[in-house]
Order: sequence, then C-alpha cells, then structure tokens
Amino acid sequence: MEFSNLFYVLAAVLFILGLKKLSHPKTARTGNTIAAIGMLIAIVTTLIAYGGIDYKLIALGVIIGSLIGGIFATKVEMTGMPQMVALFNGFGGGASALVAAAEFYTRAAPEVLSGNTENFLLTTIAVSVFVGTLTITGSFIAFAKLQGLISGQPIVFKGQQVLNALFALTLIASGAGMILSTENMMFHFLGVIVLAAILGITLTIPIGGADMPVVISLLNSYSGVAAAATGFVLMNNGLIISGSLVGASGLILTNIMCKGMNRSLANVIFGAVGLQQEGAVSSGKEMNIKSYSTEEAAMILDAADKVIVVPGYGLAVAQAQHAIREVSDYLEGLGKSVLYAIHPVAGRMPGHMNVLLAEANVPYEQLKDLDEINSEFEDCDVSIILGANDVVNPAARHDTSSPIYGMPILDVDKSKTVMVNKRTMNPGFAGIQNELFGFDNTIMVFGDAKDMLNKLLSDLKDL
Repeated sequence: MEFSNLFYVLAAVLFILGLKKLSHPKTARTGNTIAAIGMLIAIVTTLIAYGGIDYKLIALGVIIGSLIGGIFATKVEMTGMPQMVALFNGFGGGASALVAAAEFYTRAAPEVLSGNTENFLLTTIAVSVFVGTLTITGSFIAFAKLQGLISGQPIVFKGQQVLNALFALTLIASGAGMILSTENMMFHFLGVIVLAAILGITLTIPIGGADMPVVISLLNSYSGVAAAATGFVLMNNGLIISGSLVGASGLILTNIMCKGMNRSLANVIFGAVGLQQEGAVSSGKEMNIKSYSTEEAAMILDAADKVIVVPGYGLAVAQAQHAIREVSDYLEGLGKSVLYAIHPVAGRMPGHMNVLLAEANVPYEQLKDLDEINSEFEDCDVSIILGANDVVNPAARHDTSSPIYGMPILDVDKSKTVMVNKRTMNPGFAGIQNELFGFDNTIMVFGDAKDMLNKLLSDLKDL
C-alpha cells in the first residue's frame, strides 16, 4: 500500500500541473494531456493495489465507456459542447453516488445488525449520495435547458425558495437519521436519494440561460466534491485528491464567472436572473436600427486599420469560427490589426469561445480577455459583434432595472463603428433587448454568421 501512495502523489502533482496549464489557451492541450496521464497512473495504481477485483468486468466497463465517450467526442458538434459538459458533470456525480450506494449495501447495512457500523463511514456515504444525486439531476436539467427540451427561461413559482428550504431541511434530517438510527437506516438512506434528486431539480429550474456558464461550473465542482466524499468511503487517496482538486478548481472558476457578472453565487442560485422582463423589452425609447449589406460592411472594413472581433453564442450556432478566421487572415494580409475580445461568460459554458476559436487555429496571442481588451476599443476602427448580446449591452452600466446591471461588459460602444451580426432582433439569453443596436455608431448586418462572413470575405476580395 505504501507504493500506491507514492504513485498517488505523482498523479496529484500531474493533476496540479495540468490544471495550471489549463489556465491559458496556448497551454491548455498540453495541460489536458498531463492531467490525463496523471489519471491513468491513479487508475493503474488502484487496480494493482486493491485485491479481489474482477478485471473482466472492469475491461467490459472500459470498453463500453470508451465507445460512448468516443462517439460523443466525434459526433457532438461544437454547438453542443455545453450540453455534453453538463451531461459529463452529471455522469461524474452519478458514478460517485452509485459507488457510495454500493458500499452502503455491502458494508454498512449488514453491519447495522451487529452494531459495528462506523458513523464516519455512514457520514461519507450520505454526503457522497446526496451531492452525487443532486449533481446528476441538476446536470440533466441544465442539459435540457441548453438543448431546448425545456424553457431556457427561469421556471419560478410562489413559495419556491421556501419549498427548497423545506426539502433541504428534510434531507439533512434524513441524513442524520441514516447515521444515528439503527432501525430505520434503509428508509432514511432512500429518503436522502429521493430528496437530493428533487432538490437538484428545484435548485436548477429557476436559473435562467444567462447564468448557464456559472451553473455548469458549479455542477462541475459538485461532481468533484461527490468524488472526494466517495474517496473517503473507499479510503482511496487517489480519489480523494482528484475529487478535491476538481471541487476546488470548479469553485474557483465559479467565483471567476460570478465576478464576470458582478454577482454573488447566492444571487445566481436564488435570483432567477434570465427571466425575461417585459418592461426591459417593450419600454424605453424606440431604437433607430441601421441595416447594412455585406458590400457596405466590406467597404467600412477596407477603410479600417484596427478591428476587434467579439464572438458570442451566435458564432457557435452558425459554426462560423473557421469563417471568421478566414476573414481575419485576409484583413491581416491587407496590413490591418485584428484582435479577439473574449468575455468570461460569453457562450453557454466557461471557455466556450476559447474552445471554438482554438478549433479554428486562431493564434492565441490574438485572444484577449475582458481586462486586456477594454482599453483597446477607444482606438478601434471597427468592432465586429458575432452573436454576442448581453456581454456588450451598455445597459449593464447605467440601467438599475436591468437584470444584467453591474455586469462588466466589453466596451464595444467606444469603437468608431460597431458592426453587429444577428439573425433577428430577438433579445439575448438574458431576455432583454440591447440598446447598443440603436446607437449612432452601430450598424446591423443580419443573417447567419457563417453565411454572412463568407459573403463578406467575397465582397472584400472584390473591392
């Protein structure tokens, strides 16, 4: 067993190095590889160190899991990546809950009869089952919202928070009963499972689409916490370390996401932001929208020296990452400067835009985050907005009635010309209209982002 701890420490070091490299797009792929090697070491170490293992069943599980993972990796389009991440978070939490439940049935329940069950074992099982079950149901709700299977708007009703509080208190009581009661342990155990499943649903349905990046990050953290708790159930140091790292990094990322929206985590979970406010869309002064053709847009870009591209979910929907790369390359060939402005909550998951642009081999040096890029807009000739909405809405600065008030935004309105591409005038995922569209320096180029960019490139070449 001593040798196994040495290899677990080695795996932990690789996990930390991998996480460190994941913090920057340029080193993210290397970091992913390093972390994967660490996980391989941890898995092999566990298989060797623990006896009584049925390698046939493990091999069968590896084959089935690899096939499913391979299909997901090759078939799921980039637009579906947030949904896939949400599902993976759920599967992680579900796996932890199933392992803890198996340990309960094989170790805890029989020993109750002789009074030998340790409270520590029961506590860790309860925590693992609770967090894991909550994660899988919450993740499935997040998946359904992102996939459009249920409304992306917050689902709220009167007394919802009180009901959630009652569910939480009852769950705590069931967990305590499971640990302390010898006669009704099975009843309380099943109660923990059912209540955790319900609470995962009721905590997720009131969260609007605008907060999905935060939710996905938080659920990722939950899956890590569940894994760490299961590690204590099994007394497996490798699982404790890896779960703790996932849980901690997920919480750190969640905090970064919340700061990117200038909101607290409690406000995200309980505030029901994303609910379309009728007044935000219908009231206020009427906007003067200026619609331009791609030919007119091409002439504006031809006269520009500095261009900043702002990608959003519309870019992902249209799968236009390669098209914008081609346009950018052509503009750079004309001697123009091109940068990409990446907002931390753009898209439907953390790092969504970075992943898309990396797939198109956009140079990492051109990707600038919020703090780096905002000072660049003042001397920017043209900002190209591709499907971004809420992260460029000036209402966040001054409209106290707006659900995005206080959220740090990209200062695209300070550019000489703001070129906005949208398919329609429908509001963004937060459910509010963008006042930027009516600004004097804003022009609208309607259409699918990929089709628009391809036509724009053709028009640029014809000039």
